[in-house]
Amino acid sequence: MPGRIEDYALVGDLLTAALIGRDGSLDWLCLPRFDSPACFAALLGDEDNGRWLVAPVPDEGNTVRRRYRGDSLVLETEWQTPTGRVAVVDFMPRRKGAPCVVRIVEGLSGTVDLRMDLRLRFEYGSVVPWMHRTEGQLTGIAGPESVWLSTPVELLPDGESHSAVFTVSAGESVASVLTWQASHLPAPAPVDPFYALRRTEEYWREWLKPWTYGGTYREAVVRSLITLKALTYEPTGAIVAAPTTSLPELPGGVRNWDYRYCWLRDAGMTLEAMLRSGFTTEADAWRGWLERAVAGRPQDIQIMYGIAGERRLTEWTADWLPGYEGSRPVRIGNGAAAQQQLDVPGEVMETLALSVRSGLRPERHLLALQQTVLDHLEKVWTRPDQGLWETRGAPRHHVHSKVMCWVAFDRAVRMSEEHGRPGPVAHWREVRDRIHREVCDRGFDPVRGTFTQFYGSRALDAALLLIPQTGFLPPDDPRVVGTVAAVERELTTDDGLVRRYSTGGNDSADGLAGGEGAFLACSFWLADALLMTGREDDARALFERLLLLRNDVGLLAEEYDPVAGRQLGNFPQAFTHVPLVRVAYELDGHAPEHARSPVGAPGRSVPGGSTG
Repeated sequence: MPGRIEDYALVGDLLTAALIGRDGSLDWLCLPRFDSPACFAALLGDEDNGRWLVAPVPDEGNTVRRRYRGDSLVLETEWQTPTGRVAVVDFMPRRKGAPCVVRIVEGLSGTVDLRMDLRLRFEYGSVVPWMHRTEGQLTGIAGPESVWLSTPVELLPDGESHSAVFTVSAGESVASVLTWQASHLPAPAPVDPFYALRRTEEYWREWLKPWTYGGTYREAVVRSLITLKALTYEPTGAIVAAPTTSLPELPGGVRNWDYRYCWLRDAGMTLEAMLRSGFTTEADAWRGWLERAVAGRPQDIQIMYGIAGERRLTEWTADWLPGYEGSRPVRIGNGAAAQQQLDVPGEVMETLALSVRSGLRPERHLLALQQTVLDHLEKVWTRPDQGLWETRGAPRHHVHSKVMCWVAFDRAVRMSEEHGRPGPVAHWREVRDRIHREVCDRGFDPVRGTFTQFYGSRALDAALLLIPQTGFLPPDDPRVVGTVAAVERELTTDDGLVRRYSTGGNDSADGLAGGEGAFLACSFWLADALLMTGREDDARALFERLLLLRNDVGLLAEEYDPVAGRQLGNFPQAFTHVPLVRVAYELDGHAPEHARSPVGAPGRSVPGGSTG
């Protein structure tokens, strides 16, 4: 069985990524892209669904310590065994040709016996390849795919796997390279594992040079930034929400989704994190992906796209996989791509405004698209939608969606006023103010003093915490303060973590059975909202509590189960690491000139903003 979600660490080459457990088992890898079929899928089942194990034998009596080597994506797992000490160094070199994974065993002291077990399974664990030796390499081939393993370890057939036990003594190194190649092509070019290791560590050192933050939370921020970079599909600039599919929001439940795609709502938040960190090249690439993805008619804009901008993300079920801890169905693709979510035009306009404000130059077609997007949004903003949480129940008039419709028109007004962008500013201002009045009239519960999840509901939504970030109302407005207090009162767990919304009740909009854990991004949003409303001590305490939930190498999933004390959901999650960066910077006052929000410091009113 796979380990706990937090038992995994990430390695990647900026086109795909692998998850490797504390036990030395590589349990998830999709090749050649993030969204390709997995050739190791034990994460969603067991070892017979595909894995590559390198670890000491026997495994009893060993202690394990893991770390990333410096500020890099090179993973080092060290075992202290009764007979000696050994490390396995795992990484994926940046590509010049075929993608590969390098695993180097280093003897540190004494003598250690290790086991290598290779179980290739193409097409998400469903296809057992034909294995043979070619040109001194062990080769697995099936249909369009082939994998080549170059190793000095003599692996022998063992059922439908290949395995061996080998010995490493102090000062010795044993390097293995696994390379993917389209099956109709010749053998891939050889890789020098030790040269590749040096080059990979050098790359990460060079990449971090523009970053100047040295504040209180440096260690947490740098790991989050490296993780965001690792989730980037370098050819297009797209950033996947996570490199995994169907890791459950509750073990054994049905809330299992494919996150190997790009959500437009992540764009502004990710762009802010990159800009505030000095990574203008990555920010510009991400903005460029967005511009290409949304090109076309405004009514055809989707909430998410593939990593190259693909629109068709058909959802289907890999019914041969038992799922992580029995969590079924295992979904490939994401049907939510076809949903209507009215916050998306606001996210696009927010990203466009941030690009202009930061000196990035949007393509002409995106500036031209602004007018048509707003014309379309003016016609549809009064409709119900599925909301940012992609609920699968009946559409509702979600308050967050309406706030983001306000954002769309507000940012158009601001770009015209502050940067001379053309447009019917007076009309946009009128529509903006009309939306504002409706949200304050229909989305606010005056008895409880809080905004609600949707019109007429008593339910709450953690996305309401973003209201002061957007500038819809200033942080010191009593309605904002009341909403933050209501979320604290009604959506937090006993230890202060935040749930997205109430699930399973008659007032619930999600249309799904079962519950979920606390949502980590929402918990960071609460810390941000506490800071903005003048409660810095509470904000810092919550933020530092959240940092303690990271695993031993600094990674976070989508959710956390405070009862079982474990991470849940797809892993690692970009949507979690982005607000971590923001709140760390806000607490330390880092680079405020690049802030995504037009609000600025806590308690400051919004210049030109509405007050309702």
